Amino acid sequence: MLHEETDEDGVADERRSRTLVLVILAVVVIGGAIDLYMDAPAELLSVHVLVEVALMAVSATTGVVLWRAWRRTANRLVVVQRSLSASVAAQAAWRARAEQTLRGLGQAIDEQFEAWSLTPSEREIALLLLKGHGHKQIAAQTNRSERTVRQHAVAAYSKSGLGGRAELAAFFLEGLMLPEATSRSNEET
Repeated sequence: MLHEETDEDGVADERRSRTLVLVILAVVVIGGAIDLYMDAPAELLSVHVLVEVALMAVSATTGVVLWRAWRRTANRLVVVQRSLSASVAAQAAWRARAEQTLRGLGQAIDEQFEAWSLTPSEREIALLLLKGHGHKQIAAQTNRSERTVRQHAVAAYSKSGLGGRAELAAFFLEGLMLPEATSRSNEET
């Protein structure tokens, strides 16, 4: 909520700045025209007239160019915001589906750990090993010694009948396949 208010304040400040720039340029054009009218120069090709006309032309052109650029930028911003909103919505939907799938996988892994009769410490270490963490990382993360982590890992491998980390990962992931349509399109390329 606070972020939205800050964005709205920023947009209002930007609009005020743009308006101020356009007003200043308009004042230069109008002031130049009034100055020329009041001076009523006898010669139209004098340096004074040419400078005044050049200033008015540059100011008017700059105002038009800036206004058009700001409009294009505002239109592009709307397109980008729509695209961002769509991406955020797609990401949220994907995340919800993935979380549901991961909860199911997590439950299946936990049930297998229970079937192997792993202790809570062995389960924690086995899960971290399955996630790809090394013994040193796990020791630091769980506030255990590396030796204790190794003992829990060996106990988990022993109870599961697996030979190590690679076999533990393979036990849970070996049957994991991409959907057939994706597999076929990858083979064709």
